[in-house]
Amino acid sequence: MSTQVEKLEHNMAKLTIEVPAEEFEKGLQAAYEKNKKTITLPGFRKGKAPRVMIEKMYGAGIFYEDAANILIPEAYSKAADESGLDIVSQPDIDVTQIEKGQPFIFTAEVAVKPEVTLGDYKGIEVEKADVSVSDEEIEAELKKEQEKNSRTIDVDDRAVENGDNVTLDFEGFVDGVAFEGGKGTDYALTIGSNSFIPGFEDQLVGAKIDEEMDVNVTFPEEYQAEELKGKPAVFKCTVHKIETKELPELDDDFAQDVSEFDTLAEYKEDIKKNLTEKKEAEAKTAKENAVVDKLIEGATMDIPQPMIDSQLNQMMNDFAGRMQSQGLSMEQYMQFTGSTPEALKEQMQPQALKRIQSRLVLEKVAEVEDVQVSEDKIKEEIAKMAKMYNMEEDKLMELMGDYEKDQMKKDMAVQEAVTLVTDAAVEK
Repeated sequence: MSTQVEKLEHNMAKLTIEVPAEEFEKGLQAAYEKNKKTITLPGFRKGKAPRVMIEKMYGAGIFYEDAANILIPEAYSKAADESGLDIVSQPDIDVTQIEKGQPFIFTAEVAVKPEVTLGDYKGIEVEKADVSVSDEEIEAELKKEQEKNSRTIDVDDRAVENGDNVTLDFEGFVDGVAFEGGKGTDYALTIGSNSFIPGFEDQLVGAKIDEEMDVNVTFPEEYQAEELKGKPAVFKCTVHKIETKELPELDDDFAQDVSEFDTLAEYKEDIKKNLTEKKEAEAKTAKENAVVDKLIEGATMDIPQPMIDSQLNQMMNDFAGRMQSQGLSMEQYMQFTGSTPEALKEQMQPQALKRIQSRLVLEKVAEVEDVQVSEDKIKEEIAKMAKMYNMEEDKLMELMGDYEKDQMKKDMAVQEAVTLVTDAAVEK
């Protein structure tokens, strides 16, 4: 087998791969063995017709396609390894010669990892994040916990108020005629949630239990039902049940109930500590992202489209996996959202490009700075992974192939590059 490499524009390359005639003959024979049981020839039992007779009856090319499919994967893989190229896409295969008794020749067009030229990557200026925690933020967290520990009680001695949970019957009429989808029985509604069209919930404030009342509204012009857009409507409503939340007092007893602390003051201090840690973690991530964005802005690289397409395919597969974990197939997701795979890919394209750019500039920093990942650090990472998957370290090492280990080492080098450029950044 021989391979010729032709460099193309925009970090593309074409491999011309020639498989010797004798290897192509083996491919034809393998294709015959694969298909002979399905071929019927007059005078022969099914599956017993000689190859030469089948080729005479159906033409010499009957096994060409299967032979090519048998030969191409191994031949391409070997050629890609021998080419010395850093290939970053699936090959675009084109058969240029396929004929019995002749070498089998095909081309594989591939994307090659782009060379990156870095700009200044040390001393990058980024905005300093505010990690201070205000009293209002502490009170907001307290309020959330208070809401979580509230209890719902029935109300029967007053009318509906904003924030109440009500259970009601309703029926809507336009021009005195009930319309489809406008009726509900024992419907649960939180007043002030804006779940209904504007004005509906506001008019229920003041309603008394089991008293029928009219609610007058006008459907928005952008309402989904064409026949109701902009139309005035009357809903005849009857509230059957009113419920409200009873919040616990914010005192030392509350702190003891919801935390490990004896006093409300101590609990507030702990909330402040946790909020500060959260803000500091968010600020660290934001700083890293800002630094990488500046790195990309200062760098030059020519990214081939097939490289982006490969990243998009990976992202689509990841997305499909997430949908499946939620009990949805991609077909169902497309149906529910009215989207298409093409539209989703177009939507994902900027993110795919950003992921590639980020990886390339950080790999270049790791290369320029000669970032080395020690064996001790690799062992530490494997120990973390083993703990995460509840496995023994030795067992995990056995399951990981050379590619996975090499990829882990590259990922760790990239993360060290992130730390290096982030630590060298200047916060304004």
